[in-house]
Amino acid sequence: MLDPKSLKYQKSHEWFSADGTVGISDHAQKEITDVVFVEPPKVGRHVKRGEACCVVESVKAAFDIYAPVSGEIVAANAEAGKNPALVNQDPYGKGWLFKIKASAPDDAAALMSASDYETFIASEAAHGSH
Repeated sequence: MLDPKSLKYQKSHEWFSADGTVGISDHAQKEITDVVFVEPPKVGRHVKRGEACCVVESVKAAFDIYAPVSGEIVAANAEAGKNPALVNQDPYGKGWLFKIKASAPDDAAALMSASDYETFIASEAAHGSH
């Protein structure tokens, strides 16, 4: 399992690790509740930062997952596709969604640190917007 404090985050609640792995935060998986379906991106697809490239469906609704950096999708988590509950059970481990090979390394610099993300979640909760 990855250490959530070592990851970078987007306001749309995706996390990004230094090796290019992407998933959704523990906060996000709790908000969307029981994940029932994962539609991973196609390996080889080129995406731009902020582009919807994956779908996670819960008992509540379907949620687009956005690329945290521009680049090429180099892996998709087939295990999460077969067992979507992994996204809830282990969001920083077996519940990862895809891996991306960044084409614009500077994109990662625009992401939030774990402490900035925690501050963002707290302010979002204080304003009642999810």
